[in-house]
Amino acid sequence: MWAIFVKEVNGFFSTLTGYVVVGVFLTLLGLIMWVFPDYSILDYNYASLDQLFTVAPIIFLFLIPAICMRSFSEEKQSGTIEILFTKPLTEWQIILGKYAGALFLVFIAILPTVIYYYTIWHLGAPQGNIDRGEVIGSYIGLFFLAAIFIAISLYASVLSNNQIVAFLIGALLCFLVYYGFYFISTIPVFFGGVDDLLQKIGIDYHYRSISNGAIDSRDVLYFLSAVFIFLFMTHQYLRQNRNQ
Repeated sequence: MWAIFVKEVNGFFSTLTGYVVVGVFLTLLGLIMWVFPDYSILDYNYASLDQLFTVAPIIFLFLIPAICMRSFSEEKQSGTIEILFTKPLTEWQIILGKYAGALFLVFIAILPTVIYYYTIWHLGAPQGNIDRGEVIGSYIGLFFLAAIFIAISLYASVLSNNQIVAFLIGALLCFLVYYGFYFISTIPVFFGGVDDLLQKIGIDYHYRSISNGAIDSRDVLYFLSAVFIFLFMTHQYLRQNRNQ
């Protein structure tokens, strides 16, 4: 697993891929938070990082599938997946190594945004007038969100040997699991019935819940379960492919 993790991280940062991903994420987030008038913190007149945690999931919907689209697709396309199968590695070790590598890259992308918290802390009146508990909860929620998106995107990557197709499938699945159940719950036929249950199935409900600063064990269990489900689906597909 460690060898796969190192291989993935080196693969990201030995080329422009890793730097472009981190750079695009921070650039888009910086422009939205500090330049665009509809979201700019400077025009918000309130010491908060709400903009960051509202916009970051939308960027992740496209960024994380772009990170993970090559994980298995490239291996299958180039034939190196067969070499991996000859190594003394289990399917879980391969999957978890690639998963950890992608999660590490996303963590590196999120880490510089702590500067925004430091800036808002100093801009507050009085200084430090910011809800630290809410910010910490939101960062935990954002990390869990990235963990689910990565698991979904790895599953999408194992389905196709074409990276573009893997990206499109990953972005679509992430969108459906994040927003889809909420949109379905707004259909009038579900009002007063299962609308609340449908919302709880989607990621958005639990992400907003944990971002309030209260770490609920039910939300944590949801995130961990969702990650396991998609990694398990990836494992099953990979095992079937390995036995062919």
